[in-house]
Amino acid sequence: LFLFSFSGVPAVVDFAAMRDAVKNLGGDPEKINPICPADLVIDHSIQVDFNRRPDSLQKNQDLEFERNKERFEFLKWGSQAFKNMRIIPPGSGIIHQVNLEYLARVVMDQDGYYYPDSVVGTDSHTTMIDGLGVLGWGVGGIEAEAVMLGQPISMVLPEVVGYKLLGNPQPLVTSTDIVLTITKHLRQVGVVGKFVEFFGPGVAQLSIADRATIANMCPEYGATAAYFPVDDISIGYLIQTGRDKETVMRTKKYLEAVGMLRDFKNSSQDPDFTQVVELDLHTVVPCCSGPKRPQDKVAVSDMKEDFETCLGAKQGFKGFQIAPDRHNSTVQFNFEGCNFELGHGAVVIAAITSCTNTSNPSVMLGAGLLAKKAVEAGLTVKPYIKTSLSPGSGVVTYYLRESGVMSYLSQLGFDVVGYGCMTCIGNSGPLPESVVEAITQGDLVAVGVLSGNRNFEGRVHPNTRANYLASPPLVIAYAIAGTIRIDFEKEPLGISASGKKIFLKDIWPTRNEIQAVERQFVIPGMFKEVYQKIETVNKSWNALDAPSDKLYTWNPKSTYIKSPPFFDGLTLALQTPKTIEDAYVLLSFGDSVTTDHISPAGNIARNSPAARYLTSRGLTPREFNSYGSRRGNDAVMARGTFANIRLVNKFIDKQGPQTVHFPSGETLDVFDAAERYKQAGHPLIVLAGKEYGAGSSRDWAAKGPFLLGVKAVLAESYERIHRSNLVGMGVIPLQYLPGEDAGTLGLTGRERYTIIIPEKLKPQMNVQIKLDTGKTFHAIMRFDTDVELTYFHNGGILNYMIRKMAS
Repeated sequence: LFLFSFSGVPAVVDFAAMRDAVKNLGGDPEKINPICPADLVIDHSIQVDFNRRPDSLQKNQDLEFERNKERFEFLKWGSQAFKNMRIIPPGSGIIHQVNLEYLARVVMDQDGYYYPDSVVGTDSHTTMIDGLGVLGWGVGGIEAEAVMLGQPISMVLPEVVGYKLLGNPQPLVTSTDIVLTITKHLRQVGVVGKFVEFFGPGVAQLSIADRATIANMCPEYGATAAYFPVDDISIGYLIQTGRDKETVMRTKKYLEAVGMLRDFKNSSQDPDFTQVVELDLHTVVPCCSGPKRPQDKVAVSDMKEDFETCLGAKQGFKGFQIAPDRHNSTVQFNFEGCNFELGHGAVVIAAITSCTNTSNPSVMLGAGLLAKKAVEAGLTVKPYIKTSLSPGSGVVTYYLRESGVMSYLSQLGFDVVGYGCMTCIGNSGPLPESVVEAITQGDLVAVGVLSGNRNFEGRVHPNTRANYLASPPLVIAYAIAGTIRIDFEKEPLGISASGKKIFLKDIWPTRNEIQAVERQFVIPGMFKEVYQKIETVNKSWNALDAPSDKLYTWNPKSTYIKSPPFFDGLTLALQTPKTIEDAYVLLSFGDSVTTDHISPAGNIARNSPAARYLTSRGLTPREFNSYGSRRGNDAVMARGTFANIRLVNKFIDKQGPQTVHFPSGETLDVFDAAERYKQAGHPLIVLAGKEYGAGSSRDWAAKGPFLLGVKAVLAESYERIHRSNLVGMGVIPLQYLPGEDAGTLGLTGRERYTIIIPEKLKPQMNVQIKLDTGKTFHAIMRFDTDVELTYFHNGGILNYMIRKMAS
């Protein structure tokens, strides 16, 4: 099992609190200990505070330790207090890329018995390893904690959709273009809760890095897993990345013996699937996705026109509702003594980031070769654009440097700023003040372009309302252009010193160029050199001192680590679930509300409830850090629930983290309204549309609403991991009956709801909901298995584990 730092800290906090709870119930606290081995990779805490300077990496790492020293000491305590928990220190890379390049075995050898490797992780992009033929998927942090304690995972047997790949990609197409095309296609097909398995002769045309890119974005198209069976290319990758050759050969023999080594060109090996869909790789064209969702693919040739259409379109996934007479408005500003101009569509962030793409040598070397040609042609990037390069492992820097392209990337501003998720998860750091002022003054739709996997509203940066996912070479191209409003086929990127117009096609490297460099410089030796010292290379981590007690001594002054209230008053006896009576609706949402909307990870706004709390504890805004870094403190995280500045609540006529407190009629911050309801003893529910809880496997997106007093969510559909997290916290996931929704039932959200909980429950049963208006309707209670009902009767999965261990 894998954890990453944002989910690892709350997991260790929960374990520490569970030990206290077991002791209070008369049990042995040391029974709270991982049985299933867990690797925790610290990859989510580093931010892009410094960029465009040679010492950016060291400066960002130093600041990471300064901000997070207390969290890191706590994690180090956890690695000593709990058995079977290994910490991969900060600066080592991104968990999924480290797994792909180093940790994954494909076949396990336990005392001479062989069986297929498998993994679950607390990050939804755990599916990246499916590209190597290891079946893995993301689970909620709460469920993962139970798994670590020996609890099996239960799930409804999924349908398996076969995705047949045919043909060859065109010469200018990258793996990024392929995965964005697949993401849009499978969102249209509908694969939530299903496994996808790739097959067909087109798979043989894809490298393991290409397959890993496609598997990585599995959560964006909604599937549980995105599996590529092992073939000879997979075996070759294990050797290329420095795995022991003898072990790799045994792996191959085992897979041959059990019939699991595939030849994708042999159709007789194709399995039977629930459903088959196809993609001809030759039809894929260079593309981006945005401006607000990963599935909204746009061909590069259409980007200018599409963005200009979005400017005037109604507020929504593809609209900003800017008045037509303001589409070409600009704002002048000064940066470092020079005057510049910003308009709608101006690029202010350009980030080569995320394991989705930095794990792929072909797109990374392609970006490097494009940078080389751009510099040689005299092209530059405007100095105010926040450029950055954050590879998923040290191997990337190694081959970029050895191949001679690193210096050209640096000349365009793409210096290495850290080894972690960074801009992809919203750790993009601050923009220059003059840029922010210009954006605010002109109410501009500024743009972030990143090689990441998510671009939900408010995720990348508070001041970039439009964010586009793109391949690393396209990130550089848009950085040079300085705007998204460019037609690369008709408009030049710039003018050379000799006055010649330079078009993108003039500097775009060919596939043959990229492959030649990859063959020469991406070699086994560099993987071995980087990974043999991964656990010891960070001197700051090695110097950390941590307590050795088995029970954690909580510091009441800490604003990072706090004993959570989840187990307060817990007894061995079960409490019978009660009907939820006269609940108010805290929030009413439309479709595609993500876990970033529910529990943001990035910047803590200075006027937010969380900021007011931290200020009351003596902290200055500079010390706030991010929501993600404070997931070990429930007081901050409860206040950060539904705190996304781009939240769209139907009760409010503008975007923002506010709602109506119906008893008083006041408009309040969501946390403040919830507190008022709680003090008056009123239960709460949330109304939502389709795909509620899409995005990251964020346990606080369930823990936070629980602490606000939310007893149930009523939605049209759920993303898999978030539904599981709600179950884990004892929050009831209700789903409208087929063909029904808030509109068809005439629900406004201003009613009060009584949800009848019968004495005898069964999976996916219908329950009755009565309104104070006299209306009655039914909804499906989405406890999908008997095991999930057991968790519900216990008030959640962690309560169940505590009772189990204590008794």
